[in-house]
Amino acid sequence: MRKILVVMLLAGMINTVQAQEQGLWKAQLHRADGNHIVFNFELRHEGGKTVWYILNASERMRVDNIGAAGDSLLVQMPVFESQFRVKLLSDKKIAGWWIRSTSKGHIQMPFTAELGNGERFEVKQPALHNITGRWATFFGQSGKALTDTTVGEFVQKGNDLSGSILTSTGDYRYLGGVVSGDTLKLSTFDGVHAFLFTAKINNDHSISGGDFYSGPAAHENWLAEKNANAGLPNDAAMYLRPGQSKLNFRFPDLNKKMVSINDARFKNKVVVIQIMGSWCPNCMDETAFLSDFYRKNKQRGVEIIGLAYEYSTDFERSRKSLLKFKERFGVEYPILVTGVTVMDEQKTEKTLPQLTPIKSFPSTIFIDKTGKVAKLEAGFTGPGTGVHYEEMKKEFNETIDRLLQ
Repeated sequence: MRKILVVMLLAGMINTVQAQEQGLWKAQLHRADGNHIVFNFELRHEGGKTVWYILNASERMRVDNIGAAGDSLLVQMPVFESQFRVKLLSDKKIAGWWIRSTSKGHIQMPFTAELGNGERFEVKQPALHNITGRWATFFGQSGKALTDTTVGEFVQKGNDLSGSILTSTGDYRYLGGVVSGDTLKLSTFDGVHAFLFTAKINNDHSISGGDFYSGPAAHENWLAEKNANAGLPNDAAMYLRPGQSKLNFRFPDLNKKMVSINDARFKNKVVVIQIMGSWCPNCMDETAFLSDFYRKNKQRGVEIIGLAYEYSTDFERSRKSLLKFKERFGVEYPILVTGVTVMDEQKTEKTLPQLTPIKSFPSTIFIDKTGKVAKLEAGFTGPGTGVHYEEMKKEFNETIDRLLQ
């Protein structure tokens, strides 16, 4: 009798998970100020499993860890400490919460999604301007001078708009949206980033009146000026301290085996050190790139080591989150847990005292075959940036080729 009840319960849970209809769903993360962050996902049933594909411009983020938890659905994001806990209001509508863990607790936002409720943003009229190109963009708080120069890269085809915002520490990944009349709207959601941009397009070289909404409550103003030569400040750079030429570290990997940069495995090889964290979207993009690069190039005498700075000093929490990275991208190189949190102001001194402070996640350190630091790079320009990503790959490969010679 007990076995029958268990089977019936499991069947009910499976039916609950698969009750949602396949197709394009429109989702919203609800903000108290009414500026809800909108995104789309495609729901499919594959091999007896319910799968979401979260859509951001050309990105299709596969989310396949979906199961029943009591009377709710629990949708675990594939990489980050991020999940949806929702209830089925019908086979075409769900509602609940997006919950993201941080170093200080949890962020929660009300969440709803509905099948067949349209694309991300409504287009009410043809686009009056085309903003394809490179833009100097400026962000700041209301009532204050806009500073923090960044670079916007946009591609517009009719009403469709995509692109990214580049900063000195990384990029905003894949932004997708529309231009309707003289108004632009862009958004993205990846499990950490939850962004909405709106603005007025004055003409082909001026954007003003911009609002940037992030997460439950954050807000900034922004504007942009078209500038093919717009550049980024070098304010995230790190350097070797005077008198230093080599790193010296030893940390546990995800199986608690101690790994040192001085191990025989890394002798007479070019070594790439990845400064990262499992909470970091740009680190996700870099991990995908490095994992693929390592599989194709390790036989040439190249090694990679990931150094993780997590939200907590709890090894098991860090390990669980980093394993999602490792499994998602098939990482074959060691990821080491530094045991020092990203919020620790002394994190560099405690882990890599040979360097000036780490200001950007990710950052990349190239070590030559003699064990000396040859190059340091802050930030990572990901695939959402288009041509800039291709330039980054070209420069990365040229650096490795030069160090291998």
